[in-house]
Amino acid sequence: HTGEKPFKCKQCPKAFAYNSYLRYHTRTHTGEKPFKCKQCPQAFTRNSNLQSHNRTHTGKKPFKCKQCPQAFAQNYHLTKHNRTHTGEKPFKCKLCPQAFAQNSDLRKHNQMHTGEKPFKCKQCPQAFTQGYVLRRHNLIHTGEKPFKCKHCPQAFAEDSILRNHTRMHTGEKPFKCRLCPQAFAQRSYLSKHNRVHTGEKPFKCKLCPRAFAQSSALRMHNRIHTGEKPFKCNQCTQAFALNSHLKGHTRVHTGEKPFKCKQCPQAFAR
Repeated sequence: HTGEKPFKCKQCPKAFAYNSYLRYHTRTHTGEKPFKCKQCPQAFTRNSNLQSHNRTHTGKKPFKCKQCPQAFAQNYHLTKHNRTHTGEKPFKCKLCPQAFAQNSDLRKHNQMHTGEKPFKCKQCPQAFTQGYVLRRHNLIHTGEKPFKCKHCPQAFAEDSILRNHTRMHTGEKPFKCRLCPQAFAQRSYLSKHNRVHTGEKPFKCKLCPRAFAQSSALRMHNRIHTGEKPFKCNQCTQAFALNSHLKGHTRVHTGEKPFKCKQCPQAFAR
């Protein structure tokens, strides 16, 4: 009640009202993680964090959205999810007009301004803007895949990749467009789709004035400039810039004519 903070950290200026808070904080300096998961290599500075993590293994989701059927293992995931309904973007960039629904997205965005990459790999020269990207990268070196799918033999280096994969089995599409009935299994798919409505084309060609809504469309377009033709026919020497063109060409060899006229017996390869 007095606001007094008698427990002072010896390694930084922070102080705390309770000794237990100081103990938790001290682990940020020492790196100590005494609470270890029994089912994967993860470890945590606090028991409460371990209990939250355990739900990734048990599948328990006690935090339920009041506006849709979604439920979450962590309360903070529910808080973030609620913003998809409210449209709230409380995290504002100080250097440009951008605002974000999540603080983590703002931090990532800020590094676009600074170019900072503080998370360095100890085994190769790579460096990253985000700690989780470094952790994911480290698994390239270790090959570890602790997150296992309950529906198939697949296993993954990250919990988030497992969640996305699981939706292939469940058919769940929690990311809903506000302007049309479309829904998506992944947030990135919704972001791409939104450009259909906004007309935004952030992927610009460096060699001509063209711009595209999708990075994949820019990659295909670039082949016009480079002359690259990576899709090669197995039955002749022809090669194509686009896979769809190779598929159309292959029918010359197979004789397949999948496009049938509804008014006469004629059929066509394209």
